[in-house]
Amino acid sequence: MWLYLAVFVGLYYLLHWYRERQVLSHLRDKYVFITGCDSGFGKLLARQLDARGLRVLAACLTEKGAEQLRGQTSDRLETVTLDVTKTESVAAAAQWVKECVRDKGLWGLVNNAGISLPTAPNELLTKQDFVTILDVNLLGVIDVTLSLLPLVRRARGRVVNVSSVMGRVSLFGGGYCISKYGVEAFSDSLRELSYFGVKVAMIEPGYFKTAVTSKERFLKSFLEIWDRSSPEVKEAYGEKFVADYKKSAEQMEQKCTQDLSLVTNCMEHALIACHPRTRYSAGWDAKLLYLPMSYMPTFLVDAIMYWVSPSPAKAL
Repeated sequence: MWLYLAVFVGLYYLLHWYRERQVLSHLRDKYVFITGCDSGFGKLLARQLDARGLRVLAACLTEKGAEQLRGQTSDRLETVTLDVTKTESVAAAAQWVKECVRDKGLWGLVNNAGISLPTAPNELLTKQDFVTILDVNLLGVIDVTLSLLPLVRRARGRVVNVSSVMGRVSLFGGGYCISKYGVEAFSDSLRELSYFGVKVAMIEPGYFKTAVTSKERFLKSFLEIWDRSSPEVKEAYGEKFVADYKKSAEQMEQKCTQDLSLVTNCMEHALIACHPRTRYSAGWDAKLLYLPMSYMPTFLVDAIMYWVSPSPAKAL
């Protein structure tokens, strides 16, 4: 009996291994549009797909970022400036993509653009702080996707949305986790497009060393939030909380994975594999810590966070 079970498990993993490695043909005929290509995952993915021969349409927030990217890639790659928070910018970029792909349609849409600040305990934040993140990470994703879906449907292509492990378990205040939960829900609902042959994948990275996780930016933003907080809130949290928060940020940056290709390889697989996954977990912290936490009882996750997080001065 155990021998049969071992053979069955072995055959299952062999079949899984074989399916994972089947890649589409005619990659040079396929167009992929990527947002947030100024730096980080987006920039590396644009270079990676360009090297594979795909027709990359890279959206950058600044012309400087676009110019740098063009200097590192082939003549096939084309760039456009895009601010995902502005509907007119999204509409202009969508029209540009339509003119580029013509009758071929858009094989891949990668919603990568995102921000993480401002982030702080919720009580220190304002509604606008939440709106700032949601405009980019969630509403921007929705706007870009809806604008380009007809082109993706025409190509029977792929939509790849960059979520986060913080879209599985919310471990800090602010709009970031909320936005990533929203991306997860939006991506799940997009699978209605499977009727047209469109496949949707989510990338759920752990902590990687990018501009999104920059310690300097995080601390600068947090101190600005702290300075504007009311005396009552400052008294409740205390100066020691600020010092512990700084220390926590420094420790987190040290733990960030530096190999960004762990994420871009997942994105690439979602775009060119014959059988892409629905979700990709990138980074050992995602696989071994955050995803298991998302399946734990809530009281246990709360206890862990209560133990490891900075405590306010007037905590009970």
